[in-house]
Amino acid sequence: MGVIQPLVVRPANAAGHYIVVAGERRRQAAIAAGEMAVPVVIRACAADETLEVQVFENLGLGVRTALEPREMANAIQAIAERFATQEEAAQHFGRPTTWLNQATAAANLSEKVSALLDSGKIASTGTAVQLEKLAKKNEARADTLIDSVDQMPEGKKLSKKAVDNALYEETGRRRKSEAAAPVEAEQSFAQASPSPAADASYIPPWEESPAAAPRSRVNPGKVKRVAEILGLSDGDEEEILVRLIDEFLAMKSA
Repeated sequence: MGVIQPLVVRPANAAGHYIVVAGERRRQAAIAAGEMAVPVVIRACAADETLEVQVFENLGLGVRTALEPREMANAIQAIAERFATQEEAAQHFGRPTTWLNQATAAANLSEKVSALLDSGKIASTGTAVQLEKLAKKNEARADTLIDSVDQMPEGKKLSKKAVDNALYEETGRRRKSEAAAPVEAEQSFAQASPSPAADASYIPPWEESPAAAPRSRVNPGKVKRVAEILGLSDGDEEEILVRLIDEFLAMKSA
């Protein structure tokens, strides 16, 4: 049937050349299929508007796979920065501010975490975002995980499961410490966070058992499928739930 959905292009110069705004993969597929021409919609737009068109196209759920998470986050962040407040930016996207915070999280990684992600020592962008969340709750514990990367065997990566486990334990510890005396909380933390040198039973974060994390009651295959539809990089149930809630509320308020 050829290319069914037209590409969006903008004029490049007076010689009749065009730049693809949306549909580059359709263009590449058409070339591979031997097509000599493709349907296009010509749209004269500036560079910043081009970025916005690309972002909104990728927000079309179920239509296509989204951009790489950090690339998408950077694009959304660039658009959001044009507005005076996060509320105004979120309104521009037709989403709540919680969605905007989640969508731009990968664009606001610390230098340490960004370096690990760029070097391939972290399993995914979702892992990097979770590690950043852990650092906000307990910077020392996050630094311990980051430092452990240097001890990893060649080819091993800091897994999202390891970071999720640490974040889950830290959240539970905080809830308990709120009801306990400060001294007791410090003792609990000291007992629960042994260093590799002090405890022979220490397990490297890349070898941690997944049993430490809360058991999921959702079919992993369904979680993966929903993650693909939402354009998420991995099956993080918490992130998927946040996105689903945001999309549902946006649909109801439309």
